[in-house]
Amino acid sequence: MKGIIFDFWGTLVENGTYSPMKQTYKMLRIRLPFSQFVVKFEKIFMTKTFQSKAESFKEVCKEFNLNCPDFVIDKLIGLWNKNMLLAQPYDETEEALKKLKEKGIKLAIATNNPDQTIELVLEKFNLKQYFDVILISCKEGKLKIDKEFYQKAAKKLGLKKEEVIIVGDSIPSDIKGAENAGIKSILVDRRNTRDFENKITDLKQLLEVE
Repeated sequence: MKGIIFDFWGTLVENGTYSPMKQTYKMLRIRLPFSQFVVKFEKIFMTKTFQSKAESFKEVCKEFNLNCPDFVIDKLIGLWNKNMLLAQPYDETEEALKKLKEKGIKLAIATNNPDQTIELVLEKFNLKQYFDVILISCKEGKLKIDKEFYQKAAKKLGLKKEEVIIVGDSIPSDIKGAENAGIKSILVDRRNTRDFENKITDLKQLLEVE
């Protein structure tokens, strides 16, 4: 292992509020199964840049054929801003990143995100210094499930896909995306409740991976 590609939310940093995705789903009263909503929502919300959060949520409402009044848009903006403002790195995040860098491991972030908020969070907690590459879906125009997303991250690290590992907390997004890209993956399961062979419960366990 010469490089690690990390997911961001739920892997390195804890959301500042309970699942903004699920709260958005309930707030908009979407008549789709949640799993289908997530796929469509991320494609609309996280694969292009917008002038403002208001514009992005209006686009979401349009694509779901919803007539969203301004107060709903304002509530959505507040929800996602709160998520950023109250976000906190997990207890072991900085120590793990520091030790991995000391071992000479190249580090990247590859994440589905609607804007540059993750960079603000990284700077706030002085974590940006540990990463060689940061790939965000809104800049790339594609999501992690697209095989080219993770492959590009590996290439930007200057490594072959056989030399990197993807670490994330979502099986449908991170692990499936890694599968599509032909890259090995490790699931972060802090509560140790999911049945998955290749998993860790603490980021410091990555120091034992060869």
